[in-house]
Amino acid sequence: MTYDALLLLSFGGPEGPDEVRPFLENVTRGRGIPPERLDAVAEHYLHFGGVSPINRLNREIIAAVETEFALTGIDLPVYFGNRNWHPMVEDTVSAMKADGVRNALVFPTSAWGGYSGCRQYHEDIARARAAVGDGAPQLTKLRQYYDHPLMVDSFADAIRAALSRLPADRRDGARVVFTAHSVPVSADEAAGPPFAGGNLYSRQVTEASRLCAAAAGVDEFDVVWQSRSGPPQIPWLDPDICDHLEALSASGVDAVVICPVGFVSDHLEVVWDLDTEAVEKAEELGMALERAGTPGADPRFATLVRTLVQERTADVAPQRLGSEPAFGTTVDGSPCNPGCCEPPVRRRPA
Repeated sequence: MTYDALLLLSFGGPEGPDEVRPFLENVTRGRGIPPERLDAVAEHYLHFGGVSPINRLNREIIAAVETEFALTGIDLPVYFGNRNWHPMVEDTVSAMKADGVRNALVFPTSAWGGYSGCRQYHEDIARARAAVGDGAPQLTKLRQYYDHPLMVDSFADAIRAALSRLPADRRDGARVVFTAHSVPVSADEAAGPPFAGGNLYSRQVTEASRLCAAAAGVDEFDVVWQSRSGPPQIPWLDPDICDHLEALSASGVDAVVICPVGFVSDHLEVVWDLDTEAVEKAEELGMALERAGTPGADPRFATLVRTLVQERTADVAPQRLGSEPAFGTTVDGSPCNPGCCEPPVRRRPA
């Protein structure tokens, strides 16, 4: 099949104080999140001037991908659309139609399976095409890439660099802790098609952590979670990173490297939950803490995108290191398997 564009599809984020509350209302629409919770999350954004780094980081990825394409002879324009904030994916797909795009690939800024990590991107694609109507370009989402060797190598280098920044007298006893965005336990249980056994998201996160640790020469590590946002009566994946730091400190660990394996770039969840809250918790506990970088700014990430594109355009063999499945690609905007990654049941807080 011939493709004539690439769409980078992401989450979106505000780029000024006046955009914070409308953005959060878009994110939480229909989820019954109380206003006071939105106020609390809004303060995270306002702490950084009301600007999320995500759009800037995605534009930098796009620029790097455009350079990679030019250097390797791939003639595909790259478009940018978001689920929750401008540029909205509906507007971007409309512009693609006006530009004559007929058949485009979609690169999501999530490497994972699960509802929010994969299926919701299919829903974004279907919603955007429906909004544009007749003549909307065909959009084919690229596969999940949690175990791509270039991403694993980038994280491994970042872990080694973070370990080297720890005080020399604490380095040997440092604990490496991998984090990813928590989701409701029920959503994780529904992650993946029925034949894959469920819990695909947490299984992928655990395997990616194992691969990155092995590549970095780390024998022992932990996998924990961050950024939960639901009501306390609904179980989410745990332990939370700050709770885990307290447990490590109580067991005598005085140095930690945190690797945000669940994120491709330094999104607000990284700079708030890890660089702010986790750092404050480590200081309170007297722990040395360094945070490993994310791969989005690494030149290898643009190469990763190019290889995923070439899997569809040039029959290049997929590059994978893991044994857990990596689904996530269809040509009609639908989930890739019947019953795959069912959306979580939304419950209003009691």
